[in-house]
Amino acid sequence: MNGNYELRITNYEWKGNGGNGNYELRITNYEWNGNYGNYEYFGVLSMKENVVQEKSYAFALRIVNLYKWLCKEKNEYVLSKQIVRCGTSIGANVEEAIGGFSGKDFSSKIAIAYKEARETHYWLRLLHDSNYIDENAFESLMPDCDELLKIIGAIGKTMKTKT
Repeated sequence: MNGNYELRITNYEWKGNGGNGNYELRITNYEWNGNYGNYEYFGVLSMKENVVQEKSYAFALRIVNLYKWLCKEKNEYVLSKQIVRCGTSIGANVEEAIGGFSGKDFSSKIAIAYKEARETHYWLRLLHDSNYIDENAFESLMPDCDELLKIIGAIGKTMKTKT
């Protein structure tokens, strides 16, 4: 999966209420340039919903389905447990970040989500290269993992410049 990628957050809102400990980062505009093999993505997207929250949750569901398939069809229980743990942990840490009590707490959970996405990337490659998942499954899951890495990485970099 070689290619060039660029994700730039161009507009975001950081809201916090120190009294009750609720903080929210809402990405309202980002630019994404990149390619995955023969597929190219570029342009500007605007949205009101929390993109990383939705994408990490959808990815977790796909990972749970992969786990069930690996157990049932391949009788594989060791590697499948590794990928279900880290692949679902991405979204769990994003959720924890959203509910963070401070900017530091938010940044910490986003950093963990990024590390979990890196680990998921590793296990996907290993499952593919060891022939537990075929090329179609790999080519379907890997772009989603790469996209989460780019989004979460950009959030982490943005938070470092703001703190």
